[in-house]
Amino acid sequence: MSLSSNIMEDIKTAMRAKDTVALEALRAIKSELLLAQTASGSKEEISEDEEVKLLQRLVKTRKESARIYTEQNRPDLAEPELAQVAVIEKFLPAQLSEAEIEAVIAKIITETGASGIASMGKVMGIASSQLGGAAEGKTISAIVKKLLV
Repeated sequence: MSLSSNIMEDIKTAMRAKDTVALEALRAIKSELLLAQTASGSKEEISEDEEVKLLQRLVKTRKESARIYTEQNRPDLAEPELAQVAVIEKFLPAQLSEAEIEAVIAKIITETGASGIASMGKVMGIASSQLGGAAEGKTISAIVKKLLV
């Protein structure tokens, strides 16, 4: 079942349950999917990789908003953002632990013979493509820096 049809089913369920937080998050996903499909100029489904990137972007945006609200001492606004993050993350692939990410990156570094921070771009490109939606870019970047220094 495609992400779009899963989202539609969950929207119906959230409407029946009167779950406004989930409904808002699901509608945001649906909106982003429609924008991505029409931006390419075709009515075809977007690829699974693009869907994962889209979902990761939505999660990142909401986490950043929650962090800002928390810094401004507004937990009343931060809580719904974090609740939406939980709803959106259900559609993402399982995230790898830092140890698993570090193992993959260490393997990439030995295969490419990368050394020093100057090789970070090459390692990041390969790591991002291999890890796909299983890890956040910020986490990958931090581990690459740690291993290359």
